[in-house]
Amino acid sequence: MALPTNTFATYEAIGNREDLSDVIYRIDPTETPFMSGIEKEKEKEKEKEKEKEKEKEKEKEKEKEKEKASAVNHEWQTQALAAVNTGNVQLEGDDATADATTSTVRLGNICQISRKTPRVTGTQRAVEHAGRDDEMAYQEMLKGLELKRDMEAILVGTNQAKASGNDSTARTTASVLSWIKTNTNKGAGGSDPAAALGANTRTDGTQRIFTEANLKTVLQSVWNAGGKPDVIMTGGFNKQVFSTFTGRASPIEDTKAKKITAAVDAYESDFGTLRIAPNRFMRSRDVLALQMDMWAVAYLNGRRFVSFPLAKTGDSDWKEILSEYTLVARNEKASGGVFDNTTS
Repeated sequence: MALPTNTFATYEAIGNREDLSDVIYRIDPTETPFMSGIEKEKEKEKEKEKEKEKEKEKEKEKEKEKEKASAVNHEWQTQALAAVNTGNVQLEGDDATADATTSTVRLGNICQISRKTPRVTGTQRAVEHAGRDDEMAYQEMLKGLELKRDMEAILVGTNQAKASGNDSTARTTASVLSWIKTNTNKGAGGSDPAAALGANTRTDGTQRIFTEANLKTVLQSVWNAGGKPDVIMTGGFNKQVFSTFTGRASPIEDTKAKKITAAVDAYESDFGTLRIAPNRFMRSRDVLALQMDMWAVAYLNGRRFVSFPLAKTGDSDWKEILSEYTLVARNEKASGGVFDNTTS
């Protein structure tokens, strides 16, 4: 069937208005489980602090200071108790003798600068837009999300040691992988950082299948050290492997709800229940068991996700969005990791 002669159709029309939806669709992931987990722990701490008596306000202020950085090299201290003495038996009436003192350990990490810089022409800001009012504000929002993703990947997804930097080399903060040393399970040829100081990186070993037995070994090691991990963080592939562990070897079908459950969101271990948090930005070969309140991100004063305009040099506007931050490993013995797992 042909179009009747001289019938004016859209194919010949000039001037029809475009039909562009006023919504912009985005699916790129923006979840940052490690940084979000740290923020949740901060909120829990704040709630606990509110319940304390007024005489503990000074202690509250000191606790807050642990999450702020006032210098490029941010430092903190850890304390260990003396080893258990099973021979601690004393004579009746004996004179006391002083026990050896266990000194604190002074640790530190370097503040790193990460930034994003959106730039938009004057013309683009002047024309009408679909899905946003001001192009600069929209680009600023996007770059802020991108910056947070970058930071998540840097903190938990890189094998990066701290570096003080110089005039030609940027400073770097030590990532989670450069701290975890005490409670690990790794493949052949793999090795932990030389010291739990953030100054050394891991050496990757031969990859092998992620198993529940390896995870249990790490969780027991953390428990022996006094830790109480509450989150297991893993990439997508090994999250699916995790869902095949004991108790979930096969899917469970709920016929009434018309639902098949084949995933595991929590793991009840011999040493406590841990939440399973898949993380797109960590290395797929790593599985981390983290006590989240033993990790923090300290921002240099006034440098937490700040945005400021840059000097105008032509017919465009641009801004710099940055954070100057460092990872605080309050005590790496409270966490652990199963490393060198297969990823396919």
